[in-house]
Amino acid sequence: MSDAKDNSRGFASPPCLAHEIDPAYADMVGTDPQQALEVTRWRTAERARLLGERAALSLAARKAAAAAITPRLDQLLARHFDRLDGLTVSAWWPIRAELDLRDWLSSLAARGARAALPVVTTRHAPLEFHAWTPQTPMTRGFRDIPVPAAGPAVIPDIVLAPLVGWDGAGYRLGYGGGYFDRTLAGLAPRPLAIGIGFEAARLATIFPQPHDIAMQAIITETGVAALDPAR
Repeated sequence: MSDAKDNSRGFASPPCLAHEIDPAYADMVGTDPQQALEVTRWRTAERARLLGERAALSLAARKAAAAAITPRLDQLLARHFDRLDGLTVSAWWPIRAELDLRDWLSSLAARGARAALPVVTTRHAPLEFHAWTPQTPMTRGFRDIPVPAAGPAVIPDIVLAPLVGWDGAGYRLGYGGGYFDRTLAGLAPRPLAIGIGFEAARLATIFPQPHDIAMQAIITETGVAALDPAR
């Protein structure tokens, strides 16, 4: 199947999101201005490289990776919860060649859980999470990403976060806007945060800054990494 049939590509964000980055989350945190600038430049370059490599993957490769990840995700959740009944799980609507977990999200209802999608209601503010099913009417939200058209905000027990890059300490490199970090920092109790991405996106370090929040686990097509139940 060619990428032309990948309906998630119709909602892709523009190649550069630098103008969307909140200065407080622009990787410019640190006591050494020169070091902070170097980290910013490095992250920008790595982000562009990793996004380019991900975009070059075929739709078949991305589907195979998602198919390998979802059973590992089920196994990890079974370690943390006796059952999913009554829990709310947030993931994402895939953009920019992200892994597509919508089929897995759709299966949650049969297990008594509720799926949700993140929604940007105010730029540079924490995300909201709105309930989602395959039948939910959708509208175009921030950056034209589809979001539920109506419905109240919900509080997730489990947050799945897409990865542009990641490191062995569980830190994720995202798109640079700081939305997931800002949101996780403000949720109490903090939900189980799991990063989902490709093994090839692993870095020696993302050079985490004070605002970066480590995932409690990272799942790729090859396994589970950076699991730390104490976090």
